[in-house]
Parts: sequence; structure tokens; C-alpha cells
Amino acid sequence: MNKIDWNFNNTYLKLPKDMLSEQKPESVKNPELIILNYNLSEDLDINFKGLDSKYLASVFSGNLLPDGSEAISMAYAGHQFGNFTILGDGRAITIGEHFNQRKQGYEIQFKGSGKTKFSRNGDGKAAIGPMLREYIISEAMYYLNIPTTRSLAVIKTGEKVKRETELDGAILTRVATSHIRVGTFQYFAFKKDETSLKNLVNYTVNKHFPSLKNEKNIYLNLIGELIDKQIDLIVNWMRVGFIHGVMNTDNMALSGETIDYGPCAFMDIYDPKTVFSSIDHFGRYAYYNQPTIAKWNLARFAECLIPFLDKDKNKAIELATNKINEFDNKYEKKWLKMMGEKLGFISQEKSDEVLILDLLQWMHINKADYTNTFCNLTYENIINDEIFHMDEFVNWKERWKKRLSEDKNIQKSKDLMKASNPVIIPRNYLVEEALKYAEDGNLDKIKHLLKILSNPYKMQSSITSYQMPPKQSKIPYKTYCGT
Repeated sequence: MNKIDWNFNNTYLKLPKDMLSEQKPESVKNPELIILNYNLSEDLDINFKGLDSKYLASVFSGNLLPDGSEAISMAYAGHQFGNFTILGDGRAITIGEHFNQRKQGYEIQFKGSGKTKFSRNGDGKAAIGPMLREYIISEAMYYLNIPTTRSLAVIKTGEKVKRETELDGAILTRVATSHIRVGTFQYFAFKKDETSLKNLVNYTVNKHFPSLKNEKNIYLNLIGELIDKQIDLIVNWMRVGFIHGVMNTDNMALSGETIDYGPCAFMDIYDPKTVFSSIDHFGRYAYYNQPTIAKWNLARFAECLIPFLDKDKNKAIELATNKINEFDNKYEKKWLKMMGEKLGFISQEKSDEVLILDLLQWMHINKADYTNTFCNLTYENIINDEIFHMDEFVNWKERWKKRLSEDKNIQKSKDLMKASNPVIIPRNYLVEEALKYAEDGNLDKIKHLLKILSNPYKMQSSITSYQMPPKQSKIPYKTYCGT
């Protein structure tokens, strides 16, 4: 029988041993392959053609571990809603690091594969709804050109998991360039293990920031590189109205990829205070707060490296503080550039900020849909909504068109807008509807939704229903961590 042609190297096993716990997945009763990501398999240089579905289900359930795999769970710490705690992979097991033909490494991880050393009171299992939800949203993010972990497969385990009710169990196979988090550094900083911290820095630099190897102060420059990478990520989130929902320090990956799709969702009506998570009672991780929290998380990372920045602790703190304080100015510049591109501005003018903020204020006051407003501007009234005929909006558009004319290249402006403004996002209610059908055994809606979401910047036939915002309801949309 043919097998998946994995190419495992497992460089993460060179990391400090106390951050790893050997942990095999729990075997499951009756694994069934639900969905397989052929597009991602091509990036990984893995060929699924001709492979039996039962064999694939056995592999992606963890019942059949491939040659060269070395299953582990990872230890880390984290500030969860501002409170520090020791954590770890409570329901995730990494089976190995696969290298494609271009020598790019990807960690292959099972999510929902049973209890680990770090599970605490959890059962280490997952339900099919949240696993399919992560599959949909992570793939949508990939096609929106936003750095993200991706999903390779979802299988049903043939078992039930107990939550508020009994649900069908499932395992997601997640792919990431690495699972090193801010919280991984916090784990060793808390233990005052400077040797392991240095090893972790060296591994991270080799893996993600090789250009820093010859820098004089590798630690300070690592903070700077991470600031730039995280700003780019958050600016992209803000561009499409994505709300992560649980930006704990253990959910910030040093790779700059979006990781851990728990209570995430996309904003419909523009409101900076939008928050969906059922446990975020004070809006800590609301849409507008995401850059602030990113800076806060980065400060926690910088704290871990204080012992290496300078022999004089006060000098080290000063260096770290000054570096972190570069965040605000850098973020503002990149955010303004991003918003300018959404409006087709080729150049940047001081007056642009006023024009941008005037539009956002109008959108907020009039409860305009975030995605459709920019789509309407990009494609000349393609969205049929009377709100876009309001005098205030029409007047703003005249100012905007005058500003566009100053760049003297309307076609280039339009192309810039088309590349910045998706016509399709994974609308929350459409995702929930597709998941409901899937839980009843019908995957047709998920497959069609995934197909539509694979071309988010292209006007497609018969997508009007996918562009419609949800009907207003007195019951606010809520998301959950999906445990």
C-alpha cells in the first residue's frame, strides 16, 4: 500500500528538553476522513493521490503514526486576559517537522488527539464543529493573503465528547512554520532558566530570522524584528475586519502567523468596539484594541530577554522600553498606508488621515457594513444598499474622488483597491450555517463556502448571497473557545 511521503527532520527536538513531553495521540475507535486539503498538500510536496481514505483517516487520527514522526506536546506559559499562568499543549500533539522540496519546514500537529501532560482538567478532545470552523477560517485567512497556520485535514473520531451536550469528536491536523509563542519564552523566563532561553533564541533566529545571526545585539534586534512582523499581521487583521478574540501571549506566534482560531470572527457592521468572544466581558480583545494588546504582548516578550540585553539591568530595561515604544509610530504609519491603499491612494498625503477618519466615523454612526463599504467604492456601487446614497456619503465620495485624481493614475488606484478590499469574507452566520449542516453529515455547504472563499478578491458569479450582512438581531453573535 502507498504511504504519505513525509520528510521529517524534527529540528525542534534540539530545543530544551523540559519544554517537550513525549506524548502519543490516543487511539480512536472509528476514524473517518471528513475533509482533506489538497491545495496545502501541494505546498508541502505531499501526494495524496491513490491513497485509501481509511489509511488517511488512520494517519490523521493518530492511530497510525508515520515513519520518522516523534510525537510530543509542548510546554509554554501565557498571560490569559492579563493573568499569568503555566500552560502547554492541553489537546495538541506535534508529530513532526516536515520539510518540502524547497527545504521549508512545517510542523504537523494534531488538535483534539487526547490528554497530554498539560491537559489539567480537560479531556484533550475536540468536537467536529470547532475543528471544521478552524479549517474554514484559517483557509479564508490564507486566501486573504494574511499569514496563518493552515489546516490539512479533519477526521471524525467515531467517539462522543461531552460538553454542554454530547458532540461528535474530531481531530484537526494543523500546519505551522513553528508553534513557538511569546508564552514559550515566558515559560523559561518564569523558571529563570537563562540557558534554555538562549537556546530558544538561537533556534528562533535560525528558523525565522536568519538575517540576525551576525547582528551585534541579537536579542534587541530580535525584539525589533518581532515588532515589525506582528504589526504587519495586526494591520492585515484590521484591513479585513478580523477579530482574533483571544490574544493571550500564548496565542502570539513568533513566526508572525495567525494561530489558535478559537472565538475569532469577522466584523460586519463597523464598530471599533466589536467583540464576539463570550468570555471577553470587558472588550480586552475588541477590534480596536488589537494593536494595543499586540504591543502589550511584545512588552512581555521583551521582559524575557532583559538578562541578555545588557549587563546593567537598568540599561537593559531602558533598551527594551525604547524598542517597544517604537511600536506606536510604526503601527500608525503602516495602518495609514493600509487604509490609504484600501481607498486607492498611490501616494501619501497629510490630509489623507482626515479623509480616512471621516469615512470611518460615517460608517460607525450609520452602522455601515465594513467589507461592503469598501467593496462599493472599489466596484462602483456593486452593493445595492440605500445607505450608500446618503448625502453625507455622496459628499465624502466627491472629496475622495478629488483626492484620487491627484495621483493621476485611476487604473493603478483601482488595482490597488482590488488587491486590498475583499469582496468576500467568511460571514459569521454563513459559517455557522455550513457547520450546522456538517454536524448533520452534509458537507456540501462547507465545500461550496471554501470554494467561494478561495477567491476573495475576485468578483464571482452568484456570490451576492455571500456578500449579504446578517439580518439585525436583538441577540448578539457570540463565539466560544471551542474546547
